[in-house]
Amino acid sequence: MPAESLGHSLPLWTVVPFAGLLLSIALLPVAAPAFWGRHRNKAAVAALWSAPVAVLFLARAPHELLLTMKDYASFILLLAALFVISGGIVVRGDLRATPSVNTAFLLTGAVLANVIGTTGASLLLIRPLLQTNSERHRTRHIPVFFIFAVSNIGGCLTPLGDPPLFMGLVKGVPFFWTLRLFPVWALMMGGLLLVFFVLDRHQYERETARDLIRDRERLVPLRLKGRVNIAWIAGLLGGVFLPFPFREAALVLMAGLSLATTKKSYREENRFHYGPIAEVAVLFAGLFVTMVPALLILGARGGELGLTRPWQFFWLTGGLSSVLDNTPTYLAFFSLARGLGPGVGAVAGVPGAFLAAISAGAVFMGANSYIGNGPNFMVKGIAEHYRYRMPSFFGYMAYSAAVLVPLYLVVTAVFFR
Repeated sequence: MPAESLGHSLPLWTVVPFAGLLLSIALLPVAAPAFWGRHRNKAAVAALWSAPVAVLFLARAPHELLLTMKDYASFILLLAALFVISGGIVVRGDLRATPSVNTAFLLTGAVLANVIGTTGASLLLIRPLLQTNSERHRTRHIPVFFIFAVSNIGGCLTPLGDPPLFMGLVKGVPFFWTLRLFPVWALMMGGLLLVFFVLDRHQYERETARDLIRDRERLVPLRLKGRVNIAWIAGLLGGVFLPFPFREAALVLMAGLSLATTKKSYREENRFHYGPIAEVAVLFAGLFVTMVPALLILGARGGELGLTRPWQFFWLTGGLSSVLDNTPTYLAFFSLARGLGPGVGAVAGVPGAFLAAISAGAVFMGANSYIGNGPNFMVKGIAEHYRYRMPSFFGYMAYSAAVLVPLYLVVTAVFFR
């Protein structure tokens, strides 16, 4: 049965497993942290929600299930390759913790996120940034802005930057199309870095003279170890232009070469382990299965929702990305926009203005909460290990409401009216 006909015939209850799994991912870490801390329990929850959909589609449309598993393989292999390669690169050092240096850290990480992903850039730079600021005391805002800039907003310019954009590549969006988002990225990042610099300078001026003297006396130049991994990143960049399954083979090869050529001590220094990527693999296996009915229904019936303006796609995609993971949210609205017809400047069957709004909304607003994007919780955990006092779940959202929402309004007025 064609996908459009299937989307029209599916009952609405078939989206319940997708919604149930998303709510489980959002609520169980807070409601039952001990239970959620075990990967086998995450796997059990994902299997429970995805089993009804898998059975239904194996009986009615096995090809749709096969296609989504193909997309899942591309998605998880890219994340795993970036995770493994970036985990072999160590940045050591302790610079002066001035507002200018801290702002440069955020800008560097935001640019780097487009090459090694938001997860890779976050894991690479968060430790030297925290070490640089370890002599200061008024630093609670620094890891929060790092999550905003490096773990989310920075990775808007290439499909390697953030998982939603890579799924766009898999769905047919040209690799370099996202570079058209540079003006949106520049406005958002420029505003964010300006706010950070002003706030950090204010906090820096309130530090004690003793702390600032200690900061100047404990300088260690930045050093990069595991440089062989730069070659494997270059290989990965070349590999993503290949068709399936050669692209996926290249990703596996680059990750394998990284493991074979990187000193074990470098990964130990990074506290590298496979727990985070295992968690992503388990949960997204369930998400990719359960989202099949939702994507088909949105693709077939999206026009009934009355979405006709870019700002609607920007805020709805972003709003859901704030409390759910931004990759399935991107795919849902991508399918919805494709169901409206190609329109003006169509890209992969989606009107160009809508695709820009969906892409920016998913990437930017994944920063709004700890659960909006995978690296957010990773950075929070690393900062707490370094004895930084991180805001609570709602305290973090107060930061994002105060800092990010005004910037989103400016971006909407300039680009997505």
